[in-house]
Amino acid sequence: MKIIWSPLAIERMSEIGQHIAQDNPTAAEKWIQTIFEKVGQLEFMPDGGRVVPEISRKDFRELLHGNYRIIYKVELEQVSVLTIRHGRQILPVDEILPDIDKPTSSEAH
Repeated sequence: MKIIWSPLAIERMSEIGQHIAQDNPTAAEKWIQTIFEKVGQLEFMPDGGRVVPEISRKDFRELLHGNYRIIYKVELEQVSVLTIRHGRQILPVDEILPDIDKPTSSEAH
């Protein structure tokens, strides 16, 4: 199974890595390496993470790494890494759900 990283996921990983590096550059490098290793395992076990509670769909899953959530979508031939969030942050669902998955204004009423 192919693994695709969204620009948002790469941006979040970079931001978190830079934050960690302010205190400990070695820990930041190790953290980023571990994230890549965990995500790499999805190639063989795409359903290895738990279902994202805020979405409750089997195709949206997450891996936990320390205080962070690696959120991804399992698709037919690929895994799309959508974002990385601190566990205490509220997950803005509209940030990761494509427009076709959002209710239209008429469905929302």
